[in-house]
Amino acid sequence: MGTLEIACDESGSEGEKLIGGNTEVFAHAGVLLTEEAAAECIRETRERIRSPATEYKANHLLRSKHRAVLVWLLSPTGPIYGRARVYLADKAFFAVLKIFEIAYDGPRGEALAVELYRAGPGAFGRERWTAFLETFNEVMRGRAEAEAFDLVVADLAGVGGRAGEIVGSLGGLPARRGSIPVLDPLIPAIVQAVSYWGQGTRAVSIMHDQHNGLTEERIAHIQQVAPLAGLRLADSFYEPRVQVADFLAGVARKIAEEELNGRGDRHLVELLRPYVDPASVWGDERSWTSLGPHLTPSSR
Repeated sequence: MGTLEIACDESGSEGEKLIGGNTEVFAHAGVLLTEEAAAECIRETRERIRSPATEYKANHLLRSKHRAVLVWLLSPTGPIYGRARVYLADKAFFAVLKIFEIAYDGPRGEALAVELYRAGPGAFGRERWTAFLETFNEVMRGRAEAEAFDLVVADLAGVGGRAGEIVGSLGGLPARRGSIPVLDPLIPAIVQAVSYWGQGTRAVSIMHDQHNGLTEERIAHIQQVAPLAGLRLADSFYEPRVQVADFLAGVARKIAEEELNGRGDRHLVELLRPYVDPASVWGDERSWTSLGPHLTPSSR
């Protein structure tokens, strides 16, 4: 019952910029492999892909000509099956959930977040819906005044209907933000990794790929809210376990993002499903049914 060291990496991290960035989905992967097993996984991947690149990344596996390698990696007979987990976050839903965490406490806020996320684009139109999310995002990042969000809320509340009623119930946003980023999904992803791998009985330490968001202050915050034994940063170029986590995070983000947008590859989605953490932050019912069909679509 010693400490488990989990190797982790992310894909789609843009800090607190949830809306209007380069990616719609954030993925955080954790793997429990020995250094030898991870090195063998990398060696076999190299043997199968035969690229001269000095470091392989997820985009090598995502190329259509290397599809068979990706299938091998994720398959039940592959090197990481049963030893890896990936936490997904639909960034737009993550933003909506944060709005209601500020406005409400408890499950009622979560239920309203799910309802608005699913009804909002149709009720308000895509342009106004996006403006609502972008304004919230900019206010919380300190790049717009709180009054800007109040104006957008008033506009959408005037549309009426159930969606307008939900938006109209929102209060104002806090004028000042703390030093711990509220909107960055990286922190809750690491907290969930500790929870999943420790199962409340094992001490867990994290070896994470280098990330500017993992400052000493933020690591200390994670240790306050989760039983994290320690967190150290490593370079994936030199640490094969982190490189394998990079593979999983990158391919999971792409597969999930395609499925979210109705362009999913059925076979790859089926292969990814056993790795997906049920605590993922996902509000879209159709795509979640594919990514986790044995689970109820959830905000947690």
